[in-house]
Amino acid sequence: MPRIFFLDTGRLHQETYDVLQQLRRHYGVAIEVYCPAAEAVEALVRRDGPNGFYEGLDQRRACCAVRKVEPLRRALRGADAWITGLRRDQAPTRRDLRTFELDAVHGGLLKINPLLDWEHPRTLAYVRHHGVPVNALHDQGFPSIGCAPCTRPVQPGEDLRAGRWWWEQPEHKECGLHVKRPVATATGGAFR
Repeated sequence: MPRIFFLDTGRLHQETYDVLQQLRRHYGVAIEVYCPAAEAVEALVRRDGPNGFYEGLDQRRACCAVRKVEPLRRALRGADAWITGLRRDQAPTRRDLRTFELDAVHGGLLKINPLLDWEHPRTLAYVRHHGVPVNALHDQGFPSIGCAPCTRPVQPGEDLRAGRWWWEQPEHKECGLHVKRPVATATGGAFR
């Protein structure tokens, strides 16, 4: 049976929570919400401070591991496959992805990327044509949205994910959800 899940990192923009509610109402579907373990967040903040992720790649990856990667692991428990919204045009780290992959990081699950070859204009046209609820931040210059302290609007001429972890190099702009192998600091929908 297909399930839809949402990873609530505890640091998201209010507009992200607003669109979650809109999606529930618009489609009349249940959306499972997965949050980070409170003890893990407390330990992370005690060690690095509330914004320690700005201090280095290892600290940022540790934050993402606690707030995103571990909740995703729980969300995928018992699943045979998961579907993502990844697109090649989003980042250099996504150019070599395939539509169907075995996700070794998440136990060999089938990972399906049906939008992989869609480009940003096609995605926007589809959303508008079909009345899909969208995050209000998209109209404020945020083509890619993550946690509030790690996301800023992009400037003219910047790539679509330039606003994510803007202080890092493009090859490091993945949080650990979509990597081929586990990140050293690291500890869509799914089908059961």
